[in-house]
Amino acid sequence: MFLGGSPISWKTKKQKTVSHSSTEVEYRSMRKALNEVSWLKQLLEDLGFKKTAPIRLFCDTQVTIHISNNPVFHERTKHIESDCHAIRDAVLEGILKMVHVRTNEQLADLLTKALGRVQFHILSSKLGICDLHAPN
Repeated sequence: MFLGGSPISWKTKKQKTVSHSSTEVEYRSMRKALNEVSWLKQLLEDLGFKKTAPIRLFCDTQVTIHISNNPVFHERTKHIESDCHAIRDAVLEGILKMVHVRTNEQLADLLTKALGRVQFHILSSKLGICDLHAPN
């Protein structure tokens, strides 16, 4: 998560259960992100910061974004219904706004995928990570 353009919270973790689809993986991760967002939002409010705009949640899967914005029952999501409802409710309440990000711009991939050298440097520079051993 970013605040003022700087990362303030991040997490990568292997899921305990086997997922049936990439959509299920995305929803389980988004639910955990929603929990973290809710906690951080409350912490910032307690510190005197008021946030009125929805928090942008970046996702590189169009199907997941469509399901989160569409309150119609989907046969494919019945086994992850509680996660879907939590995300949909957060979108409807204005807590979250789903934003599509192209796969090659997904910053989370830096921590979860084996990337080529060029892609690694592109994403790490977007996080403000620099090579300490590079000549000045």
